Amino acid sequence: MQSKRGRLDRFLATTLQIHRKSVRELLLAKRVLVDGVVAREMDMQIHEFSHIVFDSLILQANTPEYWMLHKPVGVVSATKDDEHKTVIELLDCAARDELHIAGRLDLNSSGLLLLTNDSRWSEALMAPTQKVDKVYRVTLANPLSEDYIAAFAEGMYFGFEDITTQPAKLKILAPHVAEVTLREGKYHQIKRMFGRFRNPVVGLHRLSIGDIFLDNQLSPGESRPLTAKEVASISLC
Repeated sequence: MQSKRGRLDRFLATTLQIHRKSVRELLLAKRVLVDGVVAREMDMQIHEFSHIVFDSLILQANTPEYWMLHKPVGVVSATKDDEHKTVIELLDCAARDELHIAGRLDLNSSGLLLLTNDSRWSEALMAPTQKVDKVYRVTLANPLSEDYIAAFAEGMYFGFEDITTQPAKLKILAPHVAEVTLREGKYHQIKRMFGRFRNPVVGLHRLSIGDIFLDNQLSPGESRPLTAKEVASISLC
């Protein structure tokens, strides 16, 4: 989701339905506060969580929300869907209709899903420069071998997009179970990588994103707010 950043003068002109010349007069009269400080510059940058007051009128006072959900299989990672229940419907959150998904899981995958109304935070979470590890537990139809480890570490070429995946880490946990760590998220990437070995994925469960781990106290379908430490683990771009 695109971040809602912009200039203070444009916000005031739109919200108060006044001309930009009038905005300058308001600022000169020290009638506008942004985050408790008198605003002076027309081109001051604000975002969706800037607290903006004109005289005694609060123009904007949004609160950031950050949630983790233990996504079950069979629930779609979407805000609306005509066929399946959505992850939004599962959230125990009053502001759930204002949230968007930061890093989707497909219908038949489960595990950690993050949702927020803070577009700056979700952009940072998904930015390639952040190099955020995403860890999955993968269950396969056929047994694994050491060949998988080297192939994932080298990266794989996908001809349809003409790309080579970044190196990925694969750890064999059991004959049919692997832990895979990625720093990217191409379309159905894990399933396609195992597809090179003609080994169908029968279960895909996300364990963590960066330093945010799925709370083992959450049953499938349950959610909780992120802690301040979890939120701060993602540095804003």
